Amino acid sequence: SRVSRDSGSMKILITGSSGMLGQELCGVLSKSGAELSGMDIREPGTRYPSLDKFYEADISDAGRVRKALETERPDVVIHAAAWTDVDGCELDKDRARRINIEGTINVASVSGAIGTKLVFISTDFVFDGRKNFPYKETDELGPLGEYARTKVLGEETVKKQAGDFAIVRTSWLFGPGGKNFVDTIISKSSAEKSLKVVNDQVGSPTYTKDLALALKELIAKGVNGREIYHVCNSGQCSWYEFAVKIKSFVPQMADTKIVPVSSDSLGRPAARPAFSVMDTGKFTAYTGMELRKWEEALREYISR
Repeated sequence: SRVSRDSGSMKILITGSSGMLGQELCGVLSKSGAELSGMDIREPGTRYPSLDKFYEADISDAGRVRKALETERPDVVIHAAAWTDVDGCELDKDRARRINIEGTINVASVSGAIGTKLVFISTDFVFDGRKNFPYKETDELGPLGEYARTKVLGEETVKKQAGDFAIVRTSWLFGPGGKNFVDTIISKSSAEKSLKVVNDQVGSPTYTKDLALALKELIAKGVNGREIYHVCNSGQCSWYEFAVKIKSFVPQMADTKIVPVSSDSLGRPAARPAFSVMDTGKFTAYTGMELRKWEEALREYISR
């Protein structure tokens, strides 16, 4: 397989390039000098006009996906496109499967056929949350809801159809350019004096900028073989603790009360793992990179 080299001399295609992680990847990878193409259902925003080429395509459209990949023949595809609305997936299982499973079949099968390395973005939700210490890549999967099931089947598809790949599981993403917990808490606080936040789900908040830098490092080291990595910011918290920390960085939230509640009390359509912290040691051993504490990343995002 191809030797490790700087990501700057590569052709990289990003699916979901207009999404929250996709935009950050465009910004980070364009600085490395890589030749970048993007694919999404909507045009990229003005924030990152850094794509060399853009394909407007739904990943569930097999013909358009094949045409884009065969035209570009990239060294690496980062498959970041997904429907990540956990409750939405529970309520519209057909759409969840079309995007998260069929879309992944389309990307993985063509990547495998043309010898393109594949980086697939997966999730901490593939675990059932019954452990009380960080999950390793080899731990048994136990998806609780439809979103999680579609991501597990996406991982299985990648293993079956792709050549060299890296499945990258991450968690609790926040960053500019997409719907995320940090923005939701800050915007809700301007209208509501008291916010109910669950205190019985624990995970690792992850900044899209830090994840994008980690993926750049992984690609530079080489997507060689068929590997799974856990990549997220260091440390852990509950959603309640996350909200309290957000409040501490936002002066205008001083009078907002954050109220801890149980997951059951909110009656959400989809079940979520109670504990989904992941062990990132394998990624650090391979790349020499450890992501900073989530609190530090959060502070930067809010000041940004």
